[in-house]
Amino acid sequence: MTQTAPRPQDLAATLPAAHDTVLILDFGSQVTQLIARRVREAGVYAVLKPFNTPLADLRALSPKAIILSGGPASVTEENSPRAPMEIFDMGVPVLGICYGLQTMCTQLGGRVAASDKREFGRAFIRTESAKLLAGMGDGAKAEVWMSHGDSVKDLPAGFKTIAASDSCPHAAVADEARGLYGVQFHPEVAHTPQGAQLLRNFVIDIAGCKADWSMAHFRDEIIEQLRAQVGTGRVLCGVSGGVDSTVVAALLHAAIGDQLTCVFVDTGLMRKNEAAEVVELFRDHFNIPLVHENAEDIFLDRLAGISDPEQKRKIIGKTFIDVFEGAKKKAGAADFLAQGTLYPDVIESVSFAGGPSVTIKSHHNVGGLPDDLQFKLVEPLRLLFKDEVRALGRALGVPEKFIGRHPFPGPGLAIRIPGEITREKLDTLRAADAIFIAELHDKKLYTETWQAFAVLLPVKTVGVMGDGRTYDHVLALRAVTSVDGMTADYAPLPHDFLGHVATRIVNEVRGINRVVYDITSKPPGTIEWE
Repeated sequence: MTQTAPRPQDLAATLPAAHDTVLILDFGSQVTQLIARRVREAGVYAVLKPFNTPLADLRALSPKAIILSGGPASVTEENSPRAPMEIFDMGVPVLGICYGLQTMCTQLGGRVAASDKREFGRAFIRTESAKLLAGMGDGAKAEVWMSHGDSVKDLPAGFKTIAASDSCPHAAVADEARGLYGVQFHPEVAHTPQGAQLLRNFVIDIAGCKADWSMAHFRDEIIEQLRAQVGTGRVLCGVSGGVDSTVVAALLHAAIGDQLTCVFVDTGLMRKNEAAEVVELFRDHFNIPLVHENAEDIFLDRLAGISDPEQKRKIIGKTFIDVFEGAKKKAGAADFLAQGTLYPDVIESVSFAGGPSVTIKSHHNVGGLPDDLQFKLVEPLRLLFKDEVRALGRALGVPEKFIGRHPFPGPGLAIRIPGEITREKLDTLRAADAIFIAELHDKKLYTETWQAFAVLLPVKTVGVMGDGRTYDHVLALRAVTSVDGMTADYAPLPHDFLGHVATRIVNEVRGINRVVYDITSKPPGTIEWE
């Protein structure tokens, strides 16, 4: 796991005990955080902890319910992760999901073995009458999303089967007397259409949690914690005009006022006209002190000749901090660095809190920071998803036109140009991307997509323009629909719209003679190409 600079304790994991809490033990699934998202959608506060967190720390949270996540391990393997046995006797309901179900059954005397037929993807279960499955159809077929190679063969004493599929005889089980439940499928993902209902059934109807947690509550509580954490110190907040950094700045400004100075590092990797828009937003609209560092030459010099995406991310992260060192002299001494790190950044970068999840890619926010970082980190959004950040921004009074902007990666266009980065490639991509986004706005399609952008490929193809032969770049267009970025489907943009955009780009942007559209979902792909 990449070692980063020391972090303060996650603010969002230490909110005052004013709300009922659902504890989620993380066994390393790539979609564990979606469980927390769905629980929060139900208005109930959720905390994630690694499966091996000391029992005393878990008890200190006073959870009203516990959920065991999925994970990549097999309970049939020696030394595979286990839940603390004591949680089954804490007197609160427990729900095991996928691996969580399997370890619960194994630990309580059941048997798990390799499935006769593995299930990955859509499946259908036959449900029986049970409080956990209310709303999923008594006796009817319900669509769910499976991802498992093992399955429960023998149930522990006291358990009964409440749902089954053709390939999984114990797709959902329950020991209602002890409040223990398990499902082999993943209710947290969008591919289980009624999964959110199942989780609401568990946390509200079974566990009796109060649905009283919201972004307005989070705003008030996190502001108080920020004031306590920062004290009389000063904070530098890097801003880009994107949703995350804008909300972080607005949140900090509400908490500590003039102890905040925003720093805009112009990396030269931003979209067309974006730098001017950022300066105008923070100096004129928010009236927050802003230091504008034009560091394009520094970033491009350090990225020269670099093609590996992980190396590019690390260079950008290190250079960003180096430029901040220079900005300190203009902004005055500071004690803290604020970042807009979100949950998806964390889960895709490193195993959650030392857990067993598999690294997908690093994000410049959470990987590549030097061990001798001269700032303490403030990451107030670290346990929030993108749509929660938007809701928080609205609660803070941030104008909707900024809240509604599509996500933009910290490394900027550097990860939308596979291969070496040059000024010429950046200018070409900026021009093409601007056409795509402008057309989405014009045709009222921008708000129907979660994220849309162009990628300049390191591939050239033969084309014909007029009577001449061309040999120019291929441009890929990418647009996805999503709730929080953890999973995504490609946006089915109209063919005539895509044809119009492609024609404009090829005609108006020199250096591109072919346009393609990416129709890959996440998973198996990621949203960004690098």
